[in-house]
Order: sequence, then C-alpha cells, then structure tokens
Amino acid sequence: MTEGLEYTGFVEDGGTPDEDELVCEFYLKHVDSVEFDWASGAVAAESSIGTWDPSLTTMRDGIREMGARVVEMDTDAGDGRNDGVARIAYPTELFEPGSIPQILSSVAGNIFGLSEVVNLRLKDVVFPSELVESFAGPALGIGTIRSRVDAEDRPVVGTIVKPKLGLRPDEHAEVAYEGWVGGLDVVKDDENLADMSFNGFDDRVEATLEAKREAEEETGEQKLYFPNITASGDEMKKRADVVLQNGGDYVMVDILTAGWGALHEIRDYVGDDVGIHGHRAGHAAFTRLPYHGVSMLAVAKFARLCGVDNLHAGAVVGKMEGGRDEVVEIYDFLRSDRGIKTTIPVASGGLHPGVVGDVVDILGSETVVQAGGGVHGHPDGTRAGGRAMREAAESAGEGVSVEERAEESEALATALEKWGTE
Repeated sequence: MTEGLEYTGFVEDGGTPDEDELVCEFYLKHVDSVEFDWASGAVAAESSIGTWDPSLTTMRDGIREMGARVVEMDTDAGDGRNDGVARIAYPTELFEPGSIPQILSSVAGNIFGLSEVVNLRLKDVVFPSELVESFAGPALGIGTIRSRVDAEDRPVVGTIVKPKLGLRPDEHAEVAYEGWVGGLDVVKDDENLADMSFNGFDDRVEATLEAKREAEEETGEQKLYFPNITASGDEMKKRADVVLQNGGDYVMVDILTAGWGALHEIRDYVGDDVGIHGHRAGHAAFTRLPYHGVSMLAVAKFARLCGVDNLHAGAVVGKMEGGRDEVVEIYDFLRSDRGIKTTIPVASGGLHPGVVGDVVDILGSETVVQAGGGVHGHPDGTRAGGRAMREAAESAGEGVSVEERAEESEALATALEKWGTE
C-alpha cells in the first residue's frame, strides 16, 4: 500500500505548471494555528486526491501523481496577517471534459468550507487547450453579432424593456418596437421577466418578434431580440422552441441562477446558429467581496466555455460595482483568441447616451452598450431615447464628441440636457 500525503506534501513552491494542467490562482487567509503553506496545501489536497487523514488504506500506486500541486505562494500579495496568493496546478485527468459543474465542484467546492480557512477567493483560472477544446464555446462570435446589425465600426446599442415587470405582452412589444425604430440594435427582456400571469412567455415572444419584423421592414436594418427563457432545463427547451418557431434567433439565460448544467444543455439544444445572451444576475453575491468567493473574471471564463455569445461584464461607469482594471481584464479575455469563438462583452447598469463615449474609450467598440432608464427615461419617449443612444454610438465610432454630434441631433441634445456626460 502507498501512503497518502500530508497537506504540506502537496506544496512544490517554485514549481512550474505543465502545459496540460489547469491552473487556479487563489487568495487565501488562514487561522493562526496553521501556516500559509499548510493552508495552501490543504486547498490543493481537498480539491484533488487528498483528505484530512493521510493514512488512507485505499491509496494506490499512481494516484499520487494525480494530486494538485501548489506551484507558487506569495505571502506579500495579501494586505494583512496570515494571507497571500497561491497558484495551484491540477492534472487534466481530474476533470470531466466539457463539464463546468464538475470542474467547479473540484476547484471551488468543499475547499470553501475548510475550518482553517478564514477567506478564500478563486481569482483566476487558466484552462489548458485540451480542456478548452472539449467545450462548445459561443455559437456566433463577435464578428457575426456585429455584422448582423451592421455595427462593425461602432458599439452595438440596446435596451432592456422597462419597467422590469408589469407590462402586458402587447405593451412590451410596443416598447421594443419604439426602441428599434429609434435606432437600437438590441432589445432584451429583464432578468426577472419569465412566464408571468400578466405577461405570458409565449404571447410576449410572439408579439415582440412580430414587432421586430415590423421595425426591420421600416428601418431596413436587422434587429435582435433576447427573450428570457430562464427556467428548469426542460422548460427552457420548450421556451427556446417557441422562440425559434416564431422566427427568433437568440435566447437569454440568467446563467448563474439557472445553473451551469442547464446552460450546457441549452447550448447543445439550440445549436450553432442561435445566440445566447448571458445575464449574470446574482453574481455579486460571491464576486463582489475582494477576499472571498469567485471572481467575475473566472465566471466570464466559465461562461465563454459554456457557449455564451453575449455576457454582462461590467461598465466601469454607471451604477454597477466593478473596478476599471478588473472590468478591462474581463473584456480583454472575452475578446481574445482562446481556441474557441469570442464572446461580446455587455456594458449595462445606469448608462445613458452621455457616457457611451466613455465606455468606448475605456472598453473599446467591440462592445454592447445597453441602457434601460437611459432610453425609456428620455423626456420625448423610448423612440427618442433609442435615437439618442444610436447617435452617441455612431459619434463614438467616428471619434466625434457627443456634444458635437448633439448639435445635429435634437434627441441627443435633449438626452445630454437631462443626464449630462458623466
């Protein structure tokens, strides 16, 4: 019998990850009774082959080689006592290909409950190419999305139908129509709008997709509608069928509340011609604390592998939390070459025409800029709000100041008068 390993036996500080290993970066704070290397080793052990009692009678030759390794420890990376950053390398054999639920159960599972760990945050994860290739990835990619709405030289602009809840299907469709005719590319449901007593899913989708066709005929432009199909797996399939039967080519999923397994399932079900808009509702419950949970960067990586074409990723400006460096890093990853198609990042939350230029300056034009109140709160209504957003997007794409563009656009001038440029 081969003996197991003590927690410190999983530490190879100064080691180098192999190319075929998955590497996680953790922030870690531990209790006074243990050292940083012991706590780091505990995380590596408990997320791979180890356990609290190393004298396992079940251990066999060859299993040790499947253990995760702490390859780097930096106790200067923390800002307090007993903390720092550890990088842990995992053999690919530990993971089920194409399964985010299994991977997360390993690298972000029971380790968060270790009694010696005070705080733990999964800061980043780097996937080896072998694992990346096992996932479907996005169906469309940024280029296809932008070309569909002829937005190669400017950000894609959209809105969320407001108010969030309360509108009947015909009222919802009318709001969408006004936004599209005003110049918006995208209209989406909000995260908590599903199949409601006052707004049934089937009726809403039928009415809104009909409004989309009317807007396309009137404007000569292709438009996008993201109906929220979030539900149980079987119900999401039924709702996706309703979308496709009514001529839709996009669905929206609240990816965290629906779950990674459900997202995998719906990506496989809708195939390679239908886009998935990923809403991150609930993410801040575990991404917002700087010293505990899972980072939004890691969530973005999981979402892209699962096949999300659009992902809410922060805006830097606006009402939602998210520091500039973190948001830029997320955007850069979603748009980078990783062996699968790209995901277009979505900026939303407290935005309006006056800040579209700032969003583009910080995050680039390969972006969806969405405004809810910043469209429907326009003094002249949704159509004018949509027009103001489109004018702001075009001015950003052309490198013209929004104030200069407003001299030729009454809708934009009115928006700037109400909301300013900050």
